[in-house]
Amino acid sequence: MRVKTGTVRHQKHHQLIKSNRGYRMTKNRLYKVAKEASLHAGQYAFHGRKLRKRNFRTLWIQRIKAALFATDLKYSRFIAALGSKKIVLNRKILAELAVRHQEVFLQLVNRVK
Repeated sequence: MRVKTGTVRHQKHHQLIKSNRGYRMTKNRLYKVAKEASLHAGQYAFHGRKLRKRNFRTLWIQRIKAALFATDLKYSRFIAALGSKKIVLNRKILAELAVRHQEVFLQLVNRVK
C-alpha cells in the first residue's frame, strides 16, 4: 500500500503561505516563490539582529560624546579614564545617565578628571 502525503503536504504549504502574509506579488501566493522568500527573510532577520547591536552601540557612543562636548573631555580619554579609575559602567548605562540624569553624569565626569 502506498502512502500519500496529500493532506500533510497541503497543510505544510498552507502554513508557509500563511506565514508569508504581507509579502508582495507572488511571494505570498505561490509555494515555490514563497519558500524562497521565507528563507531570505530568515537570513535578513538574523543579520538584522546582529546589526541592531552594532547600531545601538554607535547610538550610545554618540550620546556620550554629545554629553561630554560641554565638559571639553574627549570620548576616548573619558573611557580610558574610567578604566584606569576601575569604574565599570557599560556604554548603555553611560548613555542613559548622559540623557536622563545629567547631574549624575557630570559628577562621574568630575570624578574621572
